[in-house]
Amino acid sequence: MGKNLEHQFSMLVREIRKEYVGNGPKEISTRFVENWAISEMKGNLTNVEKFMINSEQGKQTVHEARTKLVKEIYKRQEVVDKFETLMGARVLRLFSDINIDEDIAMTVFVFDKPIDQKGK
Repeated sequence: MGKNLEHQFSMLVREIRKEYVGNGPKEISTRFVENWAISEMKGNLTNVEKFMINSEQGKQTVHEARTKLVKEIYKRQEVVDKFETLMGARVLRLFSDINIDEDIAMTVFVFDKPIDQKGK
């Protein structure tokens, strides 16, 4: 059941990214560690963003826009509610970053109680 819940969590991350960013990552994997859900996403950038990152200024712009946008998405109560309902735990905080050169993003969700035992 644990792997199934990680898969469900990944699918929820993808669904939300598609809804609010316009496209979801090509690959996503999530691991639960104590009260953290760590999602790694590959293949995040749009064709326009890939064009923009050909310059240093473009890289900086895409990085700032992506990290700010993701943090704003997860401030929305309707988004937080979906994760809290799935996990049966409250989201306390979120950390997110993207490596533009490798097109890999990481988001760490911090919950109010351990989630890695769920379903065991």
